[in-house]
Amino acid sequence: MKKLILTTFTSITLSLVACSNDGDDDKKVAQKIEGRWYTSLQITEGKKVFGDNCAACHGSEGQGLTENWKKSLPDDSYPPPPLNGTAHTWHHSKQQLLRTINSGGIPLGGVMPAFEDKLTEKEKEAVMAYFMSLWPDRIYDAWNQRNSQ
Repeated sequence: MKKLILTTFTSITLSLVACSNDGDDDKKVAQKIEGRWYTSLQITEGKKVFGDNCAACHGSEGQGLTENWKKSLPDDSYPPPPLNGTAHTWHHSKQQLLRTINSGGIPLGGVMPAFEDKLTEKEKEAVMAYFMSLWPDRIYDAWNQRNSQ
């Protein structure tokens, strides 16, 4: 009998705890990152999209896969640059970065495919949020200052 009462009590308690979630977890996940334009939820979503679409060329942490990404390859294309703040990505506005995501890198001398029809606008924003989250504060602040004028 004690086992039945304990089991029932445990079940009721777990049910009440599960039902008491008032959505605060969702709010915590989507918190705006202080001093940045994106939320923690965008970073989480962006990391997955980045992993599925970008990491094979740019590295899982946006570190790049080619040491000398500024030097053209034998076919005269340029290797994918790092996106983690150690290359020139931070020199570009969100609009320029979005244009590159949409149009690909071919117009710029690279080989990156266009993602305009492959990713949703939400996914593109999330990818930018993810790789910008890899930037140290000083790089993000320089980007922000450069693009707020």
